Amino acid sequence: LRMASLLVRNGTVVNADYSRKADVLIENGIITAVGPDLAAPPGVEVVDATGKLVIPGGIDTHTHFQLPFMGTVSVDDFEIGTQAAVAGGTTMIMDFAIEMRGESLIAAYKQWREWADPKVVCDYSLHVAVTWWSEQVGQEMETLVREHGVNSFKTFMAYKGVFQISDSEMYQCYKQCSKIGAIAQVHAENGDLIDEQSREMVAQGITGPEGHELCRPEEVEGEATARAIVIANRANCPLYVVHVMSKAAAKAVLAGRERGAVVFGEPIAAGLGTDGTKYWHRCWRHAAAHVMGPPLRPDPTTPDYLMGLLASGDLLCTGTDNCTFNANQKALGKDDFRRIPNGVNGVEDRMSVIWEKGVYAGKLSPNQFVAVTSTNAAKVFNMYPRKGAIAVGSDGDVVIWNPDATRTISKDTHHHAVDFNIFEGMVVHGVPEVTVVRGRVVWSDGKLHTERGWGRFIPRPPNADLAFAAIRQREKVNPHALLDGRNFAAHGSGVTREPYDGPVIQL
Repeated sequence: LRMASLLVRNGTVVNADYSRKADVLIENGIITAVGPDLAAPPGVEVVDATGKLVIPGGIDTHTHFQLPFMGTVSVDDFEIGTQAAVAGGTTMIMDFAIEMRGESLIAAYKQWREWADPKVVCDYSLHVAVTWWSEQVGQEMETLVREHGVNSFKTFMAYKGVFQISDSEMYQCYKQCSKIGAIAQVHAENGDLIDEQSREMVAQGITGPEGHELCRPEEVEGEATARAIVIANRANCPLYVVHVMSKAAAKAVLAGRERGAVVFGEPIAAGLGTDGTKYWHRCWRHAAAHVMGPPLRPDPTTPDYLMGLLASGDLLCTGTDNCTFNANQKALGKDDFRRIPNGVNGVEDRMSVIWEKGVYAGKLSPNQFVAVTSTNAAKVFNMYPRKGAIAVGSDGDVVIWNPDATRTISKDTHHHAVDFNIFEGMVVHGVPEVTVVRGRVVWSDGKLHTERGWGRFIPRPPNADLAFAAIRQREKVNPHALLDGRNFAAHGSGVTREPYDGPVIQL
């Protein structure tokens, strides 16, 4: 692939740790200089950023482009999805290769690469799902880490009979993750309860989208989140909780972190920008458009609560779970909410929604905004400082951000393939005026300038410091530490005692 060169002049560079007036020079796709009054090499395109912020391109940690799911396929494919991403200031997405039970993880990874590589217009990487367990799965996980640049594996506690695995399978998976230096991820909902209560809802005549939330209320998410944290901690494995959608789940993450568990929480644009009252909308299409798992919460104070935890650093990264289905696809569940394909949009609007609800609202600083939209993700998934920073040697992924401009979000102007936008009519401050991927301008003047296949797959090495430094230290000094601080090793390998030689009951 050819690489591009660019000089961004007169802007304010905003990283997670500092802000300063500086120019940014990108040569052959890499940042080669950051400083005042940089000279433009011959032939380099110059972009003026006077009065604007120059930030690292966003990293969306959670997308599902062209995902085969619930009998259909999400309509944002890897080209349309990444075009929507760059239009919103995101320069890298992280998607999921998901095999069915009994299938090869490596085969799934290769299938997703075949789908994505020819289409992506920005860089991307892949998490890989673990939907079953065997010795073969463990071996394939190790191969994916060693040979294919994967360092994260997702487990499901929901979607019974499809993706859901048992607690014991999760434990085996998480032990293997710890061994090979990979981060465990979890979709945390109690799938058994959901299965039971969803059938009860339908039996009671509740078949509309409101049944989706009623059968999986937030305590179902909170219980599973707490349980997953314990399982991961017992396996001495870092855990990344995807799409934290409720106060109950967020509080479980906080409680785990307070006890010393290595756990990271990811709220998403949908949960930060809207709420689950929409499931009771009189229009079935409107209500169904918001169906996702876990659901948006009807408590209207939830988005502000989650934003507060991003501000405090208790929740770390932001994704979107972008998985879009048109009206005719959602209509597969017109008579039974259990058949509504789960998923909403977000990859284009994530950055602006977080700026509006976070920075403009006075809850996040611009530096914190950069942290939660790119830098933290780069650190958790071991891509920093290649990604998530404007620094010499980093990839030339930058966004010229206008903090004062506004736009109105709408399905009529977005760049998704989907015919609905869950943020319809929202006016947001903070607009990406120019998006640059490895030195190439891919969005400017409200128009896309993309090329299919310009994006690259980004391999990620194992043992990210942010996730594994404490884990590896525990292995050295306290290998049998319990979650509550007690220590199996207090008496060596156990208690030395005389063997019992008394009577034993006959059964």
